[in-house]
Amino acid sequence: MKDGPLEVLDVAMFFGFRQRFPPSPKAWKIFRTTDSGDLVALAPPAMDSESRALQEWDEPLVILENGEEYRNPTEVKMSQIVLPCHANHRGELSVGQLLKWMDTTACLSAERHAGCPCITASVDDIYFEHTIGVGQVVNIQAKVNRAFNSSMEVGILVLCEDLFTDRQWRVCHAFATFVGRRTEAGKVQLTQVVPRTQTEQVEHSVAAERRRMRLIHVEIMKDLLNNATLQKVDEWQDHQDSVPAERTRVESVELVLPPHANHQVNTFGGQIMAWMENVATIAASRLCNAHPTLRTIDMFHFRGPSQIGDRLLLKAIVNYSFKHSMEVGVCAEAYQVGQSLRHINSAFMTFEVLDQHGKPRTLPQIRPEPVNGKRRYREAIARKKIRLDRKYIISCKQTEVPLSVPWDPSNQVYLSYNNVSALKMLAARNNWVLNSERNKVSLYTLEENQVLCIWVETQVNVPAEKVFLLMSDLRRRPEWDRNYELCEVVNQVNEDDTIYRVVTPSVSKHGSVQDFILLASRRRPCNTGDPFVIALRSVTLPTHPPTEDYKRGEVTCAGFSIWEVSSNVTKISYYNQASPEVLPYISTDIAGLSSSFCCTFQSCSQFLEENKDSLELLASTAL
Repeated sequence: MKDGPLEVLDVAMFFGFRQRFPPSPKAWKIFRTTDSGDLVALAPPAMDSESRALQEWDEPLVILENGEEYRNPTEVKMSQIVLPCHANHRGELSVGQLLKWMDTTACLSAERHAGCPCITASVDDIYFEHTIGVGQVVNIQAKVNRAFNSSMEVGILVLCEDLFTDRQWRVCHAFATFVGRRTEAGKVQLTQVVPRTQTEQVEHSVAAERRRMRLIHVEIMKDLLNNATLQKVDEWQDHQDSVPAERTRVESVELVLPPHANHQVNTFGGQIMAWMENVATIAASRLCNAHPTLRTIDMFHFRGPSQIGDRLLLKAIVNYSFKHSMEVGVCAEAYQVGQSLRHINSAFMTFEVLDQHGKPRTLPQIRPEPVNGKRRYREAIARKKIRLDRKYIISCKQTEVPLSVPWDPSNQVYLSYNNVSALKMLAARNNWVLNSERNKVSLYTLEENQVLCIWVETQVNVPAEKVFLLMSDLRRRPEWDRNYELCEVVNQVNEDDTIYRVVTPSVSKHGSVQDFILLASRRRPCNTGDPFVIALRSVTLPTHPPTEDYKRGEVTCAGFSIWEVSSNVTKISYYNQASPEVLPYISTDIAGLSSSFCCTFQSCSQFLEENKDSLELLASTAL
């Protein structure tokens, strides 16, 4: 027998082989068969950096600091080989089929935690980084990041595995919200998730920010649509080669049969998403007269259930064609014979058309319908703005986010999200080193990838709520921090976000005075046991450019986590990812040449003690 796919000729012999060679995650190899029928293990190729980064899939057990072996109890894994019946005309896995598998895996994870049936409430935006070919393996991992009252966030990681090269790479990373179904006893109250590893702590902490983003998504769209610039968009004027939007309209009806239902006898959410992807692909094909590739899906939001016997009416139309991509709007409505339509779901999908070299082709322009088409046209532009802001600001790697992000009302939500998330991720690191401790003030350092971070911690005999309110107002920080010479409000964005201009004195005798434009974002605890958060990062404002009198400084990530120890005792943790402009203020402390950090936080404690009963504090609602 020549080299080729391994065929299982004897099931007993196959399982006997597995028993002799246990399936250690690190021991998987590629085998070939010799002419004599023997199995020969081929040495796996050297893994690239991406493959090494994805080894988490192959490491089900984590060894905790106390030596205990730990595996997340909500973790569910699914592996599927892509067969021709799962593929499209190009021999690539249908995104609709992938969505089914993702939804199934995530639902099983949610139900493992909830201990009761769960339904899909929404799926956040999905960015597909790669396609998956026939013969490759799809590995899907899902686990509950955080549980709220009756809902929970499930993280979904999709990897593609090539069996012949022993490589894996990431296809997408998504977040879905599931809700426990009511029981006879009433509404489900979910058990809180207890994070055990650093990764789990980060995801658990940032999940609260993602939930906040979901809840205000509609408000973000309304604000963008009210933007004067967007209202003046007139690109829908007739063009010689434009394609009427009506030509791309697709309507399709599906009858929900038992195979389409889940174990709760409702229409399987993954099946609905697959049907929606199908009609959206047809609509996109009609614009470009080619086979498009799905790149992103905006949030799926299930507005109601569907059951066996329902007719699902699926509608899709191209809303907007950009130069190299197009947005297709698709909705699903359910009805029974003789009854009115019920809105089940809506989504917006972005497609590209690739040439023979894999590069996006230029697309024809779309000519919207007279009334609703113009509205959909504007909304598509607003959604693209949101997608660009998310891609630019909300990065998986916080270090990739540039410091000089300009602030404006349309992106302030994402800057605030990034601000708080970056601080939570920094605080969740577990490789801090105690540098010094004096008068109950501890200084920790973390040096990684040529970046120095500090963490200062102390306790005060002041209730956490009052500490939060006092320290949220940066205008009062010069009262206790000598590194703040002046702090003034530039823009009171809302109750949670304020932009300040901060002036700091020169460190050296002949040095320059610096100023900073800082976005301060504050958050109250989402659940019991969460900290109060005050996050700081630099932004740029056209109204406050750098001047000759001051050297403009930048803050990458800084802020406070305020923990309630008891009703009258609070733990304050201060973090700073030191930029070159900040480093001179802390370098002598880290080197052990001074103890200014200790003096600063003792002054902070005194300030909090003296002002904890301030009547103005209790009445204050602004930063």
